[in-house]
Amino acid sequence: MLADERMKGTCLVTGAAGFIGSHLVDRLMALGHRVIGVDNLTLGTRANLATALTHERFSFGELDLNDVEACLAFLRAETVRCPIETVWHLAANSDIQAGGRDPDVDLRLTFLTTYNVLKAMQVLNIPQLVFASTSAIYGEHDGLLDENTGPLFPVSNYGAMKLASEGIITAALERFLKRAWICRFPNVIGSRATHGVIFDFLRKLRANPKELEVLGDGAQEKPYLHVSELLDAMLFVFERGPGRLNCYNIAPETGATTVRHIAEAVVQAAAPEASTRYTGGSRGWVGDVAKFRYSTKKLKSLGWSPKLTSNQAVELAIRENLHAQ
Repeated sequence: MLADERMKGTCLVTGAAGFIGSHLVDRLMALGHRVIGVDNLTLGTRANLATALTHERFSFGELDLNDVEACLAFLRAETVRCPIETVWHLAANSDIQAGGRDPDVDLRLTFLTTYNVLKAMQVLNIPQLVFASTSAIYGEHDGLLDENTGPLFPVSNYGAMKLASEGIITAALERFLKRAWICRFPNVIGSRATHGVIFDFLRKLRANPKELEVLGDGAQEKPYLHVSELLDAMLFVFERGPGRLNCYNIAPETGATTVRHIAEAVVQAAAPEASTRYTGGSRGWVGDVAKFRYSTKKLKSLGWSPKLTSNQAVELAIRENLHAQ
């Protein structure tokens, strides 16, 4: 299939009402696709899909992906004349701390959703899958993380279930799947966020404008990418990725941002009189990878680079979330 042909047709977006999923729905709609969205609305909201829900090229089902029969019935009804060409699978547990407290959360919402999406794809003969993976699959390594870094020993249930999901996707390529794109996200930020450090800091300051509690010592340092640039990269990889299996790290080219920097910027924007209290320790929570840096050499060699640095993405996301809340 030619690249321009891959950018057309009907798409299924799982996790469609969530933070990244809803932005992806809007982008695919703008590109002229017909889009079918599925979400259980655990974290996602219909408000995130306000524009899409008014459009005749968008259909939405409030469904649990682990209820395969219900999903198949909905998708069969929606694809009588227009079969789905590509699944963009973003549905997952996005609260890593919740998965640390209860490992069943990531089993159900991160791994089994992938497993059952693939079952439905085989039944419906859907040939292509784009998968939202994560830096958490790598675990803790010194130096830059590239797509061949290993061995992979995740330290969170979330990372472990994402890695298991990658495994069953590559196995599906041997059975029925025609092509797959695995996009390994960094920390993604922007409007409509339902979780993450900026979201959490603003929520804490609304509850107590006098003090911001920060988990860890503030030295945790990671790359942050704005959701708009994440989608630019995903669509670029989808269009240009040359292989049957395409796997790419997506992140700012260089640089990372400390939690201390984010805390100071959020306080300055939202509650300048607030003090900041660090709980101490190198990790924010069980399963947190305190520091990592991505190599994006492979993505850059394909021809894509972001415009924003990690710090610039953070500053933009703070403004967006502050105004939204």
